[in-house]
Parts: sequence; structure tokens; C-alpha cells
Amino acid sequence: MTLGAQMRRLGKHSAIYGLGGVVSRVIAVFLLPLYTRYLDPPDFGAVGLLVGLSAVLVTILRAGISSAFFRFYFDAKNTAERLLVLRTSFWFTMASATAGLVAGVLLAEPLADLLLLDDANLVRAAFVGIWAQMNYEQLTALFRVEERSGLFVVASLANIAITIATTLVLVVGYDQGALGVIVGNFIGTLVVYLALLGYRRAQLGLQLSRPLLREMNRFGVPLVPSALALIALNFGDRFFLNELVGTAEVGRYELGVRIASAMVLLITAFRTAWPAFAYSIEDDDEAKRTYAFVLTYLVVAASWLALALGLLSPWLVRLLATPEYYEGGRVVALLAFGSVAYAGYIVMAIGVGRAKRTKFNWVITGAAAALSVVLNLLLVPRYELIGSGIAAASAYTAMFLGMCWYAQRVFPTPYQWRRVATAAGGAVALTVLGKLLDVPLAVALALVAAYPLVLLLLGFTLPAERARLRSTLRV
Repeated sequence: MTLGAQMRRLGKHSAIYGLGGVVSRVIAVFLLPLYTRYLDPPDFGAVGLLVGLSAVLVTILRAGISSAFFRFYFDAKNTAERLLVLRTSFWFTMASATAGLVAGVLLAEPLADLLLLDDANLVRAAFVGIWAQMNYEQLTALFRVEERSGLFVVASLANIAITIATTLVLVVGYDQGALGVIVGNFIGTLVVYLALLGYRRAQLGLQLSRPLLREMNRFGVPLVPSALALIALNFGDRFFLNELVGTAEVGRYELGVRIASAMVLLITAFRTAWPAFAYSIEDDDEAKRTYAFVLTYLVVAASWLALALGLLSPWLVRLLATPEYYEGGRVVALLAFGSVAYAGYIVMAIGVGRAKRTKFNWVITGAAAALSVVLNLLLVPRYELIGSGIAAASAYTAMFLGMCWYAQRVFPTPYQWRRVATAAGGAVALTVLGKLLDVPLAVALALVAAYPLVLLLLGFTLPAERARLRSTLRV
């Protein structure tokens, strides 16, 4: 398959996966006025803390089985072997999630005390959400390896629709506050999961291979510390803000996170399509060439979106929130460009997975998490939420650079480093320029629109790309 065909294939599935993400993120953004009016900053901060706790526990309970599922599914030589991989993953996930749910219900009170929460029911609801999320994502992963992105999006949209309706009823109709948000978030997941059980019933036989599970765990378990370090990067800032400043500051920071999470739309769409696409390329030379172009184009798209979010954040926060939340807009640019580095990390890490050399990943992500901890401790007491934003952006950048070094040792790939640096550096420069000059909305929009021209002037494009551009313009 030619490079162009490979890129179109990845783009097609990423776009389809992104459709569900578009709807989810757009709705999430437009729900912010609802949250900021029906939840005060401490309640909104409590939701953010429990989202972070859930991410940690899901990663531990999965024990890397979700990553192993993709790698071993494509290693399987026939339908029977693929079914065995699926069933082993499914039943391991079911048992682990159920054990976590039981433990969470029993330990809800001490966990609520540890998180400085007044209501232990918030913790219990979060553990039900963990159970639903783990099992739902295991079944929808099957759509991803089959490259049936359309059905994946149907399931996602159904989940979103039920979730939004339930959340509105609980938060607005019954005034359930933070509990209504958490319960609303898992109702849709549970309903769609039950439907998927029926749809996949012929494939989910009572079969689990212990030898296969041991092999999958040898691949996946070393990734758990790495995933936990990533979660520490994603959510640790909330805990530092909570302890060093207060829950209200977490609520304001959470608003900035939600706006910057438009980056997650792009990254999630790509990340959903990426493992199945990347591992399905059998020839290593073809894979290396494809990976190089994927990194370049992904950084361009992510940098352009980060530029837009960073420059437009002052107007976005005023559109979406009440004045007590406006301070959260100051961290949007930092978090958005941190996400650009994370997007690059995702591409680089696939080479390590392809080589099955995952045991060192935790060192890289752990070092980045340690850097985040140090910077939060140094910066948050003085700069509050801005300190957390700086810590996040710095740690993600360090993690990307560390993975570049390691991935090139185990799976050397001719990445286009000059073009990658030009794409990211041009967007950062335009963002800094707009912030320093405190530009009005019209100028901010003009700077965002000027990004492709800036790349052209900086010599980013290749001759073949310029030829295609001229041909397109003539048409």
C-alpha cells in the first residue's frame, strides 16, 4: 500500500472516530455554563478529583491488558486465536473490574476522607463508573481492531446521548450537584455496554487461556507504571492545587482543562485509530516511513488547534462560564501545547510497542511525572493554577523528548525533525506574540488563520506538497 493510501486510511478512521469525539466535546463545552451555574467551584473541583482517581484505578485494575489486546490480536494467525485473545481479555477485565467495585464500595468512607470530600456516595458512584468504563472499553476495542469505526461511533453517540439526558435530569431537575454529574456520566456507558453484550454474545464464550494471559501480562504489566505516571501528569495538578491552594482553585483550573480538552478531541480520535493502523503494517520499512509522516502531520494539526485555543481562551471563558471561573482561562495555552507534546509521544511510543520493548517506558514517564511533582511543589504556592499549567507543559515536553531518545534506539525511524520543530515552534511564537500584545478578538483570529502561511514562509512544505497545493489551487 502506498504512503498516500496509508495516510488516507488513517485519516478516514481518525475522522470517523473523531465524529463521536466532536459531539462529545462540543456538548461537554456547552454544558460548562450548566455546571458553572448549578455547581459551585468546590463541587466542580470534587468532580475533577474523582475523575483523576478513576483514571488511576482503571489503569491499575486493567494491568495493561488493553494495550496487550491490540498487540496480541494482530499477532494471532487465525480466527480461533483471535477469539481466544478476545475472551481472555474480556473475562480478565470483568473479574478485575468487579473486584475493584466491591473494594470501592467497602472503602468509600476512608477514601472520601482522604480526598477531603463530604459525601462518600460520590466515591461509591465513581467506582460504579469505573466498572462500567472498563468493561465498555474492552468491548468497543473490538470494533477498533476490526477497523469498524462506524459502529464504534454509533456506540459512542448512543452513550453520549443517554449520558447528557441523564445528567440534565439529575443536575437540573433533581438538583443532585456533583453526584448527578458522576452518576449521569456512567448511566450511558452501562446501557450501551449491556447492548454490546447482546451484540457480541456469540464471540464471548466462557474461555480464558492462562498461558496466553501470562504472555499478555508480561507485555502489558510493564506499561502500568508508565500509564500511572501519565495519569499523574494528567490529574496530579488537581491534587496539588487542592492541597496547597483549595478546592475552589481546582474548580477554576478545571474550567481551563475543559476548554483545553478540545485538544483531546483530536488526540483521542487519532489515538483510537492509531494502534490498529500502526500494528497492521507488516513491513518494517513501510511502517517507519509512514510513522515519520504521521508524526509531522499530527504535530501540524495539533499545533494549529493549540494556537487557536490559546489565543481565543479569553473570549471562550467569558462565553462559557461565570466571572468566578474566568481565571481558569489563563492556563489554556499552556495545557493545549502540553497536549501537542503528548500527541507526539503517542506516535513515538508505537515503535517501542512494535519492537515489544516496553519495559523501559515507565522510566521515561516516571521521570516526567517526577518533574511535574517538583515543579508543582515549587510553583503552585506562588503562582497557583498558572504554576500547575507550567508544570504540565514542561513535563509533557520532557516526556516526548525522552520517548524520542528511547524509541529511536529500539526502532530507528527517519522522523522529519526540522519540520516537526517548525510546526510546533511557529504556533508557539504566534501564541506568545498574541499574548504579549494582548490582541483583540479580530487580530487573534487573524493570527490563527495565518498559521499555514507562516509555515509556508518558514520552508515547512516539501516540493511534492507544494506541487499538490498548486494543483489544488488551480482546480
